Amino acid sequence: MAVLNKIRQRSVFLIAIIALALFAFVLADVLKNGGFSTQKSQRVLGTVNDEDIEQQEFAKLVETQTARYGNNITSTQAVNAAWEQEVRRILLEEQYENLGISIEQDRINDLLKEALQSDPNFQNANGVFSEQKLKEYIATLKSTNPTMYQQWVAYEQQLAKNEQQQIYFDLVKAGLNTSFKEGQMAYDMENNLRDLQYVQVPYTSIKDEDISISKEEISDYIKEHPNEFKTEATRNIRYVKFSEDPTLDDEEAVKTELAKLLNSRVAYTAATKTNDTIAGLSNTTNPEEFVNEYSDLRYVDTYLFKNELPKAAADELWSLDEGSVYGPYKDDGFYKLSKVVSVTQIPDSVQSSHILLTYQGLQNAGAQTRTKAEAKKLADSLEGVIKSSPSKMAELAKEFSADGSKEKGGDLGYTTKGRFVKPFNDFVFDGSTGDVGVVESQFGYHVIRIDDQKNKQRAVKLATVAKEIQPSQETINDVFNTTTKFQMAVAESKNEFDEIAKEGNYTVRPVNSIKVLDETLPGQGSQRDVIRWAFDEERSTGDVERFNVEGGYLIVQLTKKTEKGLLPADEASPRVTPILRNEKKATQIKKNISGKDLSAIASANKVTVQNAPGVNLKNPTLAGSGTEPKVVGVAFGLDKDEVSAPIEGNRGVYVVKVTEITAARELDNYASFAVQKVNADRATVNTRVVQALKDAATIEDKRSNFY
Repeated sequence: MAVLNKIRQRSVFLIAIIALALFAFVLADVLKNGGFSTQKSQRVLGTVNDEDIEQQEFAKLVETQTARYGNNITSTQAVNAAWEQEVRRILLEEQYENLGISIEQDRINDLLKEALQSDPNFQNANGVFSEQKLKEYIATLKSTNPTMYQQWVAYEQQLAKNEQQQIYFDLVKAGLNTSFKEGQMAYDMENNLRDLQYVQVPYTSIKDEDISISKEEISDYIKEHPNEFKTEATRNIRYVKFSEDPTLDDEEAVKTELAKLLNSRVAYTAATKTNDTIAGLSNTTNPEEFVNEYSDLRYVDTYLFKNELPKAAADELWSLDEGSVYGPYKDDGFYKLSKVVSVTQIPDSVQSSHILLTYQGLQNAGAQTRTKAEAKKLADSLEGVIKSSPSKMAELAKEFSADGSKEKGGDLGYTTKGRFVKPFNDFVFDGSTGDVGVVESQFGYHVIRIDDQKNKQRAVKLATVAKEIQPSQETINDVFNTTTKFQMAVAESKNEFDEIAKEGNYTVRPVNSIKVLDETLPGQGSQRDVIRWAFDEERSTGDVERFNVEGGYLIVQLTKKTEKGLLPADEASPRVTPILRNEKKATQIKKNISGKDLSAIASANKVTVQNAPGVNLKNPTLAGSGTEPKVVGVAFGLDKDEVSAPIEGNRGVYVVKVTEITAARELDNYASFAVQKVNADRATVNTRVVQALKDAATIEDKRSNFY
């Protein structure tokens, strides 16, 4: 009771402590997220010069990018493309506003006329663009099809944006000019020549191990050249993959289960409450139905040549007669049973002609007005005409066909099996030369004539029951338990990840310099969740996490965090160390060079005197040594027969002597060189201007918080 009384006496004090603790907890979360965020700030994906990019609107841009490129673009690539598009739009629109570049309706009308003047839908009887027809078209859209009208409005807006952009870049290009003097300089750089003799004492003449570079020297160099060593935030990780691969026992179980489908078996039927005999693949009367019921792969109703059969069993399957069965055999991750349904002779290539008739409702119908029934009636009529007079195929194709072959009289040339849609393919390969018929496909009705067939040969049609070789539940459980044990072990001993993996004979895969918006891990494809985990603010070096991936698990450890700023000395070392090492080597080499006699200098340093004729400033290359702009620059400041002081080059220390000076021939006019230079400058304006605007802008990118 005494304790309870003391607690009651200090209840106000305790409440105050609890309140302060709760406030501190909330405040810590606020500070972590950059302040007291509003609902709006939580929706903002980024800002460009104080203009917000909201996530909801940005998501629509990502959807547009995905729809445009389909399977050719990943989700992260779509996000990045949408971001670049939006940043560019904001930066350029700021410029348009500052410069007063606007596109009014009169100009939009002119742009529409330029874009649509050759479209027959907007031409009068004389084939001339009609503004009245355009107005009528827009009015009709507005009153009858709101969706298409909005698409039209978007089209007009895009024309206006394109015009604004063109005007802006043209203004920038107009400000780029090259004087005749600059043209002359460009000409002189290419045509003023020097013949040189030189001695090169290579840096390799001093062993690398004889030159020591300290970490402090590397750090100092980075600080002196900050623009060369700016880096984004990066993370290093390492991981072990635990795969749910089927064991030999799993494979044998799949094989045994498949073998049961070969012959008839007795099974209990719940509906009839009786034991019924069920036919196997070897004696089924409906192989297609059997395959579709029991196989992991659907029945394929097509004839196959030998080279199209599964490689694992091609010889065995090819030798079977109709009705024979082979298997189980292993092929491409499956165990299979195959029955020869039919054997025939078919050509390996066929020449055919056709007339394609479309009708309303097909995607490729365009402005076609005929109905499906009308198209079928016309197809049957054309079939009758061509059967009676095969030579009329070309004439009728040019008149009626809806595809590009009409220009060749319907001739499709020779083609191999499988190149056409199935109904077309079956007709031309199963039929005989001279056959005429009508088939229907998703493109419409085809009136077909088989013109020629080559190289008839044996082909078989198979009914194949396939069972995918997958891990059993026992195997899946074993992999999970093994993964969990490894995860617990490395989590307890963070610094022994490699040692624990080695004990278990697991392969450790390091991945370095991951960036915040990266998407893939080498060999593992898209693993965005892993990368977001590595960049989480609460993540510490040594942290371990398990990730479910297709076919197993990844146990991942964060091994290094590098924040945005200057590259750390250890990471910059591979770039900086050779530079500093060569500087020190150059100092030592210079001490061993004295006098102006190239032969003596060469002899003292155990090298030879080399010649470099016709050197110019545009391409500062020395024969035998490669590109050396600093050395060539010094040489062009020397008089004839003058010898330079030692020069630090890219590959060694040089001493140069000018043996001949050939001045460029004077021209009456350097205008052509000035034009070449200004054209070269203007060709890169668009890219360089946008990059300059980005460099000057204040851009906050929070994409990684959303994607």
